[in-house]
Amino acid sequence: MFADPFRVAGMQAVDGPTGLRPDAKPATRQVDGTDGGQIDHVGGEAVSDIEEFWATAYSQAFPGQFSPVDKVLSWDANGYDGVFCEEGTYGLVNAGFCPLDRSIGWDRGELFPALQRANGDMAITMVLAHEYGHSVQKQANLNKRGTPTLVREQQADCFAGVYMRWVAEGNSSRFTLSTGDGLNTLLASMISFRDPLLSDEDVGGGDEHGSAFERISAFQFGFTDGASACAAIDAKEVAQRRGDLPIELQQDQTGEWPVSEESVRAVIDAMNSLFTPARPPTLSFDAASAATCPDARPSPPASFCPATNTISVDLPGLEELGAAGGEDQSSVLSGDNTAYSVLMSRFMMAIQHQHGGLTLDTAEAGLRTACLTGVATTKLTREVTTPDGNTVALTAGDLDEAVAGLLTNGLAAGDVNGEPVPAGFSRIDAFRIGVLGDEERCLKRFP
Repeated sequence: MFADPFRVAGMQAVDGPTGLRPDAKPATRQVDGTDGGQIDHVGGEAVSDIEEFWATAYSQAFPGQFSPVDKVLSWDANGYDGVFCEEGTYGLVNAGFCPLDRSIGWDRGELFPALQRANGDMAITMVLAHEYGHSVQKQANLNKRGTPTLVREQQADCFAGVYMRWVAEGNSSRFTLSTGDGLNTLLASMISFRDPLLSDEDVGGGDEHGSAFERISAFQFGFTDGASACAAIDAKEVAQRRGDLPIELQQDQTGEWPVSEESVRAVIDAMNSLFTPARPPTLSFDAASAATCPDARPSPPASFCPATNTISVDLPGLEELGAAGGEDQSSVLSGDNTAYSVLMSRFMMAIQHQHGGLTLDTAEAGLRTACLTGVATTKLTREVTTPDGNTVALTAGDLDEAVAGLLTNGLAAGDVNGEPVPAGFSRIDAFRIGVLGDEERCLKRFP
């Protein structure tokens, strides 16, 4: 059922209301230090709801009984009178769980208003579900002293997914979350909390939280498989999931390769080298020619025509798609691989066509394409030198840029006509299967 393009982890993918219910059950937790505003109202409702969930779910997953946090508080990062975890809160644009006094707190002055403007109430709830995940992992004694921060953060992302599944199923008396646009927006909000691109000197530091690809993956584990999946996240699992994927920029790398005719040709040459198709597809920069394809509609900025085995590229459109941006908390990341992943998806459509016996114009084909694009992306962890002398290789940040594209336009999870799979959750899930698997796995999962 998880391979159904019209379902999200077994639930029907539908758009609908997302956020605080108009008739929300009153909060059971008092927020210390509050200004009585709407942000703290949502925060108080969120903590109350998360605790209501774990009051039942905790004992089903872990020994013992659930114990709520001792204190809930907010502060204004622009003010001087707040204290959280024995530190002043001036300039603390953050939210967190403090193990010293078992408290949860947040900045109502900068952080939560920005998140709410960009992604709605559920972005606030998402952050607090993550922070409460740290309390849950501590109660359950999941980690020994010295466990890397990255593992703890991935577990907390996973626990947030467990709670959000409960909300999406309609069990919350305070919040709603649609499995279509609502969940897409929620995943987009996670991108703003990814780690910045690391240099080779930064890796192994004490404050790694994970890339957007890693954080969304952990969230999806919890959403799909429950709290047991979160308990299974440890250093070995994270290392296995990372494999050879690049996590830092080398000294001579910027992470961006501006889209151009030369770069497009190089990416296609690299794909031909990695997949060695019997009939390499023809590359055309005549975008208008896609309209004359007899067996597929255009899917700009990159289209594949099965009848002629041609990939047609609208170069200005691809350049726009690959423009770097989205480095603040109010927008979604984009960059060169937002564009190149779409280009690779059309190449993988050509591979599917030559495989034979596969439908190309269905939603299932969109998931298969997303999966195979993930395979192609991982293959680029090995540097490929093209006939014209270019070196094509995956760099840190490229996976996140592909994930951003899967959420915002879905073209890399589109069928031969460019129709994307409805749910961004399912697009990313299929892409991850490919990143961590191979062609055979994709074809078995999405026949």
